[in-house]
Amino acid sequence: MNRRRARLRGLLFAALALFPQQLRHPSLKSLAIGPRVSTTIDSFEAVPPWRAYDAIIREAAVLYRLSPVLIRSVMQAESGFDPAAVSPTGAAGLMQLMPAVAQELGVANIFDPRENVMAGARYLRWLLDRHHGNIPLTLASYNAGPTVVDRYRAVPPFRETQSYVKRVTRFIAQAAGAND
Repeated sequence: MNRRRARLRGLLFAALALFPQQLRHPSLKSLAIGPRVSTTIDSFEAVPPWRAYDAIIREAAVLYRLSPVLIRSVMQAESGFDPAAVSPTGAAGLMQLMPAVAQELGVANIFDPRENVMAGARYLRWLLDRHHGNIPLTLASYNAGPTVVDRYRAVPPFRETQSYVKRVTRFIAQAAGAND
């Protein structure tokens, strides 16, 4: 509900910024104080979803000493680059953080792309250190939880987790092949 209100408020303010001449209604004229600004958009170039977060991914990669390819691959597998994604289990945002993990990492707004990616990268760094750089175990922990991976001392025998590890490692390999 709050997210819907925030979107509507954002749309209203965007409309007011783009169309100030429409403020003809007597109750709205009191809002139109000060100089007017007009904007002209000559062209619009859409950014593909997988490139929309490049700057945040680069920043997180540098800050947490991670490969940007790893962050992008996890993001692709988790949300398909949809910042408003919510899983049936309650994981949310680009990196599909569980609310408890997000809270533990100090995330104020789980749907804010920057906060979500930074927290997801920080969590990946922690898991990578915990598993001594082992990518499959890190990915399995990201998906199933670190205690489950610790219990099995390997990628757990869960179809979902095994498929997840394969999917993310395939995305990583594809990115490496594209860079060759």
